Amino acid sequence: MAEDNCIFCNISSGQEPTSVLEVETDEFVIFKDIKPASQHHYLAVTKRHYNSLKVLDKSHDPMVARMESSLREFLTSKGISDQDALFGFHLPPFITVNHLHMHAIAPRSEMGFLSRLIFRPSVWFKTADDARLYLSQKESLQ
Repeated sequence: MAEDNCIFCNISSGQEPTSVLEVETDEFVIFKDIKPASQHHYLAVTKRHYNSLKVLDKSHDPMVARMESSLREFLTSKGISDQDALFGFHLPPFITVNHLHMHAIAPRSEMGFLSRLIFRPSVWFKTADDARLYLSQKESLQ
């Protein structure tokens, strides 16, 4: 279910050869963010096109949990501590690509001033835990 002209659909389907996929599962891919907020900044991008966290419901909680778990495992496999890492999603209208993606940023403590503002847990940026809480309060759409 790719969207026309969606860069993340193109990357997750392998149509964007310049992006190096670090991890690929049936549900999502992990690759390096082109505008890193810290030394290590990766994205878990769903293969199925969802505009954002807002279109998901509680039935998607397991997928969100797997995205976070895979990002944590990926960081650890690279020798990067997940203890000083930030995992989360932006909400519209504060997203630059309208395709569901979870950020993994490490070390969080070394983010610059602007990045700390952009990725500050708030109404526009939900940590992975806050995202799952948000989803648990939504009714299933199915």
